Amino acid sequence: MNNKTPKTMKHICTVLILMGTLSSFAQKQWTLKECVEHALEYNISVKQSELDIDLANQDLVSAKGNFMPSLSGSASQNYNFGSFIGQDGTRIKRDTRGNNFGLNTGVTIFNGFQNLNIYKQAKLGVEASQLQLSILQDNISMTVINAFLNILFNKENLKIAQEQLKISQNQLDQIKSQVEAGTKPSSDLFDVEATLASNKESIVKAENSLDLSILSLSQNLQVSTRDFDIEEMEINLTSASLLYGSSDEVLAYALENRSEIKNAELGIENSDFGIKLAQSAFAPTLSFGAGLGTSYQHNQGAIDFRSQYSADPNNPGRVIETTVSNGFSTQLENNLGYNLGFNLRVPIFNGFKTKASVSKARLNKEKSRLNLEKEKQTLTTTITQAFADAKAALKQYQATELSVASLEDSFKNIQNKFNYGAATSFEVEQIRGRLVNAKSNLINSKYNFVFRSKVLDFYMGKKIL
Repeated sequence: MNNKTPKTMKHICTVLILMGTLSSFAQKQWTLKECVEHALEYNISVKQSELDIDLANQDLVSAKGNFMPSLSGSASQNYNFGSFIGQDGTRIKRDTRGNNFGLNTGVTIFNGFQNLNIYKQAKLGVEASQLQLSILQDNISMTVINAFLNILFNKENLKIAQEQLKISQNQLDQIKSQVEAGTKPSSDLFDVEATLASNKESIVKAENSLDLSILSLSQNLQVSTRDFDIEEMEINLTSASLLYGSSDEVLAYALENRSEIKNAELGIENSDFGIKLAQSAFAPTLSFGAGLGTSYQHNQGAIDFRSQYSADPNNPGRVIETTVSNGFSTQLENNLGYNLGFNLRVPIFNGFKTKASVSKARLNKEKSRLNLEKEKQTLTTTITQAFADAKAALKQYQATELSVASLEDSFKNIQNKFNYGAATSFEVEQIRGRLVNAKSNLINSKYNFVFRSKVLDFYMGKKIL
């Protein structure tokens, strides 16, 4: 063995460990809680709704800024080229350049409370965006829960089909031995073989239904269907009953607490601020502004200087002209100036535009009020229907449960008769077919009732995981 072998073995072990890790990850079974959390984390609509909240927060920041003074600075560089005719008739060339610098500020003192109403509207926008996210998350959660329960339902259906296949196979083996012994006619063997083939077909249908339900959930989670599976959940309804006496209890809570209603109420409040904003255009606007500016001028090709005049100490009537430096910093200091003032703008007439804006804002409020009524009606209809569905599902489950118990006794009885030759295989298959259908209906009604109950819990604000 050469010295490379240990390294090779080490690499092989590393690969095997990685493969084992990947295999265990691929075989992971998702719990209901993990499915819902994953869907909420990676759903594109949820991400978009979260961005809507961020956008609403930026609108709030902008609205706060309306109360603050503005501040701006300016700077310019100018060049002038040309010439002119002097008094002596000669042409004088004059090329100059200059700079201007300024700093300006302003603040709105009063504008009909427009800034205040914009700020309040922006706060409502943040709250509305959060409610929209909550509504979306609730809907996605219910969709995932329904898809998860549908997989459990199809898995139980598949187990029933597999159990029936096993019973048919055992019965076929038993009939074969009895036919060979001459105690049973060969026609009984044909009947059982036909039942066995039918059971195999039922398994294929159950497997297809299971595959489709797994595909549905994986698509909601936006994950690959390869090696995707869920964790088994035991759902026992030993004492199935409705937790609520009527839909009124659920409806009263939902109308008070559901995000859809709160969001519609915010719409009315938002339209009130819209009316105030439109009316603010009738009010005068008072603002204050201040500025600071300076400049610099220079003749191209010349030295910056300026004349300065003073009295001759030796001859008081005589003025002496001298030149002093007048450079960039000197001019900026000497040319510095300030300004401040108030500005009042009073609207008088703008072609009835403001009046039309107020009328539109009032119409929007009426639309918001009708939207609230519509949301209440929709919620009332949904909850009333959900309660009726849950009540019907409970009755269906209880009736099917009794039917299964009765048919199980009948099946045991007919099997005993068949074993003693007092019943035909056709009679056995009739009872067993009814029993299989009853068991399938029992599973269906069980999961239907569980989901309907979860819907009522959902509207009561209870945790549904």
